[in-house]
Amino acid sequence: MQKKCLVRDKTKYIVVTGGVISGLGKGIFTASLGRLLQAKGLKVVPIKIDPYINADAGTMNPVEHGEVFVLDDGGEVDMDLGNYERFMNLNLTSRSNITTGKIYKKVIDKEREGVYLGKTVQLIPHITDELKDWFKDVARRNKAEIELIEVGGTVGDIENLIFLEALRQLSMEADVIFVHCTLIPILQVVGEQKTKPTQQSVQKLREIGIQPDFVFLRCQVPIQDKIISKIALFTGVCEDNIIRGQDLDNIYKLPAFLEEQNVHKKVMELFDIDDRSTNGLEEWKKMLSRMKSKKEINVAMTGKYMALHDSYVSIEQSLKHAAGMLGCTVKIKWVETTDIEKGKVKAGEALKGIDGVIVPGGFGSRGTEGKIECVRYARENNIPFLGLCYGFQLASIEYARNVCGLAKANSTEIDKNTPHPVIDILPSQKNVYKKGGTMRLGGQDVLIKKGSAAEKLYGFRKVRERFRHRYEFNPEYITRLENKGLVFSGHDSTGEIMQILELPGHKFFMASQFHPEFTSRVLKPNPLFYGFIKSALGK
Repeated sequence: MQKKCLVRDKTKYIVVTGGVISGLGKGIFTASLGRLLQAKGLKVVPIKIDPYINADAGTMNPVEHGEVFVLDDGGEVDMDLGNYERFMNLNLTSRSNITTGKIYKKVIDKEREGVYLGKTVQLIPHITDELKDWFKDVARRNKAEIELIEVGGTVGDIENLIFLEALRQLSMEADVIFVHCTLIPILQVVGEQKTKPTQQSVQKLREIGIQPDFVFLRCQVPIQDKIISKIALFTGVCEDNIIRGQDLDNIYKLPAFLEEQNVHKKVMELFDIDDRSTNGLEEWKKMLSRMKSKKEINVAMTGKYMALHDSYVSIEQSLKHAAGMLGCTVKIKWVETTDIEKGKVKAGEALKGIDGVIVPGGFGSRGTEGKIECVRYARENNIPFLGLCYGFQLASIEYARNVCGLAKANSTEIDKNTPHPVIDILPSQKNVYKKGGTMRLGGQDVLIKKGSAAEKLYGFRKVRERFRHRYEFNPEYITRLENKGLVFSGHDSTGEIMQILELPGHKFFMASQFHPEFTSRVLKPNPLFYGFIKSALGK
C-alpha cells in the first residue's frame, strides 16, 4: 500500500540506513538498487550523507577513511560516490554529498547574513529544514523520479541523529521508503546465524521514529528461511520485504541478485510506479559473464597506503571494468614501496611474475624512491606501465634521472633544493595556504597529440578527465626529455601543463597527470586502463 503524506512531493525517496557495524556495504547496495531501478526505466539520483564535521573528504587520510573520490565539479567526496557513478553511469555534483560540516556552515552563514533575524537558530527546525530543502533541491535539479539517500554511519551513532530526524520529517511530506542494512553474524563455535543484533538495531531505529519498510541482511553465507521469519516477527517487516545479501564474489552481481528477489517490483508497487524497462540488465549480465573468464593477469599496485586497499578502490574497479571488457580477470599484488625504499626488498623481487605495473596517486615523500624504482624496472624490462597523477610525476623524474642524466632530478614537493626541479608547484598554487579544496580539482579538457598512442586509445583529440594536484611537470624540461625519446602527448588548453606522457617503442608505457580511474564505468572502461590491460594480456 502506498504511504500517505501530508504534503505530496513529486519525487519519491528511498533512504538507506545501516546498523550493527559500519562497512556493511550500504554504498554498494545503494548503487546496485539505483542501477536496478534505472534498468526499469526510472530517473534516479543518489545522495550520500557523511556525518563528520569536515566540509569534505579532501583533507582526510586514505588509510583512515578510504579513497578520496573527485567529481567533475571539483568536489572531493566520499568513496561511495564513486560507486554511484560507476554503477549508475552518472556524473554527479558536490550537491550529492552532504556532511555535517557542510550543512552547519550553510546555516551559520545564513545566520550571519541575517536570514533568521529575531529567531534562535536551533537544530530543529533550522538544520532539519535546510536538509529537507537540500534533498528536494537535488531531486529538482536532476528531474529525479527517485532519490536515493544513504546515511553514513550506524543507527545509534550520535553523529547522524539530526539527519535521521530530518528524514523522518521528510517522510511526512513525501513518499519515502526506508531500507535498513544490518549484519547477521555467525558464531563460529556452533555455526549459528544470530538475529539479535538486527532486532536491536531496528528497535533503535524505531525509537527515533522510523519503521523500516525493508531490511537488507548481510551474511557470509545464504541466510536460512527460519532467520527471515524470526526477523520479520521481531522487526515488523514482512518476510517478502527482507532482502538477502550473502557475500558475492563480484560486487557487480548485486543488481542482478536484487532483481532475482524482485526488489524493484516491491519498491515500484509501494510507490505506485509502472515498469518502463526495455532491455533491463541484459548488457550488465553480459559483462558479468565476461568477468567469469579463467584467463588471469597479474598487476602490481605499487603504493604506500597498503594498510587499507580501499585507498585505491577506483583503480581496482577500473581494472575490473577493462578486464571484463577484454574477457579476463585481474589479480592484484599489493606492493608497499616503503619496503623497496628501505632496502627490505628489491623492485625486481617485488615485481617478479608481474604482467603490468601501476604507480597510483599520492602525496609526500614517503615511499617515492621505491615507486621510482618500480617505474624504472617496468621501463627497462618492457613491462606494461601505467602512472596515475603522482605516478606521472615520478615517471618523469625517473626518466630525467636515468635516461637524461639529471641524477638529482626531483619534485620540489620532495626536495625544495633539487638542482633539477622536473616537477614543480603550479604557479596558481604558490600563494595558496589553505589545504581544503584548493588544489587543481575536477574536470579539465585534455588536448591530445595527433598520431600518439593516447589518440589511438581515446579516438579523440580532445577529452575530459579529472584532476587533483598541486604540482606539475616543469615545462622548462620538456625539450630535454623529448630529445631522449619521451613524448608528452597530452596537455591543457594553454599548452603549458603536461597531462599525458608515453614512451614509443615500449610495450605500453603511459602516465597521466589526471585520474582516469574517476571516469571509468562498468560498461565503458576508461581507455587508459583498457589499453593497459590489453597490453598486459600480450595483445
